Amino acid sequence: MPQLRREGLGLVAVSYDPVAVLADFSARRGITFPLLSDQGSVVIRQYGLLNTTVAESSATYGIPYPGTFIADANAVVTSRFFEAAYQERNTMTSVLVKRGAKVDVAGTKINAPHLTLTTYLTDGVAAPGTHFSAVIDAAPASRVHVYAPGVAGYKPIAITVQPQAGLVVRGSQFPRAGDYFFKPLNEHVPVYQKPFRIVQDLEIDPSQEAAAALTGRSEMTISATLDYQACDDNVCFTPQSVPLTWTIGLRALDRERVRGQRP
Repeated sequence: MPQLRREGLGLVAVSYDPVAVLADFSARRGITFPLLSDQGSVVIRQYGLLNTTVAESSATYGIPYPGTFIADANAVVTSRFFEAAYQERNTMTSVLVKRGAKVDVAGTKINAPHLTLTTYLTDGVAAPGTHFSAVIDAAPASRVHVYAPGVAGYKPIAITVQPQAGLVVRGSQFPRAGDYFFKPLNEHVPVYQKPFRIVQDLEIDPSQEAAAALTGRSEMTISATLDYQACDDNVCFTPQSVPLTWTIGLRALDRERVRGQRP
């Protein structure tokens, strides 16, 4: 919450659950932001978020497609983040880094050739279905540029996450590149010359198939490689490959509900 306040944001969660369920859940989890009960899913329907993949006969009918709206002081939606399945959730820290915010997470500094990297995970612990992010804040050396995705004839910067059971590797987010004009060849190429951020989306697999791989585990080590090529105004340097490693804690989903309410 302090991080959200520094960004000028508040937080409210809307659920189809009755007040009693939300009150019990809030007390057990120490939640300090408002949880709003939308019994009958009236507001959920008004926003067009009713999850139509759930049968009306199901005990979970009325749930929305999971997502996050960010609105300004005039209640105008400025951005939104949605997931495909009800088991999946973006963490707020992951949402903030995608918006370019500086977050209170300790990073690891790596002095790579011609590029200084600070890398970290947005969250320390995740449950099945949690969407979190690996962040790489990169700063090219003075008068050095790094080739951006989409470049032709040079090696663009790219992140590759090693696959493993229990981990879903999703898309990566790169900022808009700048234009570099190389006069001797009369060519324009997309590059990064100023500090930039790469956000790699990850998820703890919520599928039943992944449950066995996650059973009994308290953490997961994630390995990746950052590949890039840097140049200055005169020389293109040898392409580089930098190994990256992060560790995230694992926890089970909180499936407990108030007795007598919907399961």
